Amino acid sequence: MIDDNEILSATILIVDDQRANVSLLEELLSDAGYRSVSATTDPYAVCDMHRTNHYDLILLDLEMPGMDGFAVMAGLNQIGTDDYVPILVITAQPEHKLRALSSGAKDFIAKPFDLVEVKTRIHNMLEVRLLLKKLANYNKILEQTVLERTAELRESETRFRRLTEMSSDWYWEQNVQGEFTKVYGPALEMLGIQSQKKPSLPKRIDQGPHWCEMKQKELDEHIAARQPFLDFVYSRTKPDGSQQYLMVSGEPMFDPAGKFTGYRGIGKDVTNTLHGGEAAAKPEPPK
Repeated sequence: MIDDNEILSATILIVDDQRANVSLLEELLSDAGYRSVSATTDPYAVCDMHRTNHYDLILLDLEMPGMDGFAVMAGLNQIGTDDYVPILVITAQPEHKLRALSSGAKDFIAKPFDLVEVKTRIHNMLEVRLLLKKLANYNKILEQTVLERTAELRESETRFRRLTEMSSDWYWEQNVQGEFTKVYGPALEMLGIQSQKKPSLPKRIDQGPHWCEMKQKELDEHIAARQPFLDFVYSRTKPDGSQQYLMVSGEPMFDPAGKFTGYRGIGKDVTNTLHGGEAAAKPEPPK
């Protein structure tokens, strides 16, 4: 909302070739509390003044010698300082009203002046003008905020991916049915699944005849209960008969409404780590 102080601080330009009319409007606006009122009797100066000051309201007389109000409006519309040119025309000719509105005026004041009507129209037009300015400024701030947040999100995603790559071998996501929808990293190659130019993800890369059934069941129980799991280790028998150990961590995903949408997590091949630990734990044979 716009308060009265903002309206009374708005910048106003009076344009009329009759000094008496300018003085009358200046006195009226001063009595009403407006604090930033300028005036000119030279219609040729209006465009340059508006280009410099970007007035919140221009009170423009239509009937002026040399350059009338319609010519002034044509010049103001070419400046392009704003999508909304705040012109309130002053005319004693009723037939000029429609032409003035179609030429870019937003409202009009009839001569001779009705002081109450003049103050009301000026107040209302300034309120609209300032609301539009505030909205435009808000949109600029919103646009800048979106750009900043988008940059932050991309940076965060890059950081997350790098951390994931350093702390694990792959990142995965799966849907409600337990089918993998995303796998980042060499998971398929590590698990002996043939990669293609555009490989389709297996439904469950942790299932098959070579996986430890007991551990597979334990992992499924975690997932069925919608529970997170951390550093869960399970194994599979590779085609050469050796054991491969994998460590996975995962958490359930929910949409904004709280509906379960699947799981996401990371995985890592810990075969060498476990084998190294087993070798270190074995006592040396007696000499």
